[in-house]
Amino acid sequence: MSRRRSRTPAPPPTLPEEMPPPRSRYYRPRRPFSVWGLVIGLIIGLGTGLVYAWSVNPIVEVATEPWQLRFDDRALYMVGVALAFAGDSDLNRAVERLLTLQAEGEAKDPFQEMADTACQLASTGYVDSNSGLRAIRSMITFYQLQGRTGCAETLIPASNLEPTSVVQVELPTPTLRPPATKTPTPVSSPNATATQRIVVVPTSVPQRDFVLADIATFCSANLPGVIEVFVQDFGSVGLPGQPVQVRWDGGRSRFFTGLKPERSPGYADFQMEEGRGYIVEMPGRSDPTQPLTAGPCNTDSGAQSITSYRVFFLPAS
Repeated sequence: MSRRRSRTPAPPPTLPEEMPPPRSRYYRPRRPFSVWGLVIGLIIGLGTGLVYAWSVNPIVEVATEPWQLRFDDRALYMVGVALAFAGDSDLNRAVERLLTLQAEGEAKDPFQEMADTACQLASTGYVDSNSGLRAIRSMITFYQLQGRTGCAETLIPASNLEPTSVVQVELPTPTLRPPATKTPTPVSSPNATATQRIVVVPTSVPQRDFVLADIATFCSANLPGVIEVFVQDFGSVGLPGQPVQVRWDGGRSRFFTGLKPERSPGYADFQMEEGRGYIVEMPGRSDPTQPLTAGPCNTDSGAQSITSYRVFFLPAS
């Protein structure tokens, strides 16, 4: 009897482990974001924002307080205050205007600040013009009256002081020949003395420093009945500290350019009343304008307002 031998089945052949595919030279690991895309997006966004902020919808600064002005504009503001004081001698008003240059919490001496500013202006090319010299002299007079000193009075030579414009001459009063009458005229005594009178004789012929260059009208709902005055040189650069006078029936107002340097150093304005006529001039330095009437007008949008004017003065050639 034969015996059968049991055979254990052989295990299945093992397959070789799968090898990873070879890496291609074009293979790049994926990242959550692209560095170059981020940089390009930032550049495009920044450029678009600057174009929009500067050209499409620029910020218009309004209601600027004097203490927020830059140094150059603060200096022009002080020039206007000193010239206004030279015109009206109102010290309280001048001090109130100077105090607006100080931010909340500051406690500076406004008169000494005026002296320091005049010193800095006198050491620059600001005094190369007659208007600049006049402004510096007004500032010197202002702070010297308050017992302050500065270097401006030493930087400006005494030869730059304005000469006297008139002299007084005593002349005898002329005797008029009486009309012929039938009554004999008594013979005057040879010892009679003539009555003396004083005549003011100018030392130079009066001249106009500025001429009226243009008057333009406009109608605005935001600026109803305003006279905007611009005093400029031949390069269209505003001249601060220039006196302007507005006259109307029963009153007048005198003010100076430069008190609103955010508009222009040579800018000043005046608010009219509807129905009145106003004459604008630079007193003693230009001829007066024709009466400017504050009449009704319609804006481009159809709203009712009061006619406004822009008056331009340029130096006489």
